[in-house]
Amino acid sequence: MIYIRKADERGDVNLGWLQSKHSFSFGHYYDAQHMGISALRVINEDEVMPGQGFGTHGHRDMEIVSYVIEGALKHEDSSGNKYVVPAGDIQRMSAGRGVTHSEFNASKNEKVKFLQIWILPDKKGIEPSYEQNAVAQKGALTPLVTPKGSDGTLSINQDASISRLMLDEGESYSLSTANRTGYLHIVSGDAEVNSTDKEGADSNSISAEAFDVHTFSDGDAFAVGANERVQIQANSPIEALWFDLPPA
Repeated sequence: MIYIRKADERGDVNLGWLQSKHSFSFGHYYDAQHMGISALRVINEDEVMPGQGFGTHGHRDMEIVSYVIEGALKHEDSSGNKYVVPAGDIQRMSAGRGVTHSEFNASKNEKVKFLQIWILPDKKGIEPSYEQNAVAQKGALTPLVTPKGSDGTLSINQDASISRLMLDEGESYSLSTANRTGYLHIVSGDAEVNSTDKEGADSNSISAEAFDVHTFSDGDAFAVGANERVQIQANSPIEALWFDLPPA
């Protein structure tokens, strides 16, 4: 592993109507040790109280993905898009050369909880665009966002993808990076993670000292560099997002 980010060490914002945990430097929270990984710039875990939200504000040259965990998010933007994004849906807005938008809790009674994710685009000044979809889980690891938006995924203007990892208690899954950078953010659950920099090697042939063993739970995250392999062992049902990113 090249980076570990524990949930209780994240930046903390509490505005009453908004409770937010910042994995990376964002807004008034700044930490030079946590500026993002590869093209991944922001992961904010936001809880917005009923009827509250972010008023109209602007963005440019950023791929903004919202992953709704609980409740529903109401989105409006200057391109004419007006949608409600329920839990289970994923939304992507390419700000491009400039767009304004607002995001509000769609409910007057229940909070909405979502991950706000920013990924740097591979080109600037493009036409703003918007996509939203509910992607059914197919096996343990299901692509949600891919560069070309193939097979029902959302597209993104970057050589990056986001997949959802779902494991039942006792299940395990192996992730590898080849010549890429990987980042896993635990949405919920507890897992033990074994990692080695000898991708493709038989685990029985590697000494115990070669492995890093860590336990991760809600809000925790880690990054792995090129040619690493990690084994995820679920100690409880796991929901996580796996980011396949360009080399850091």
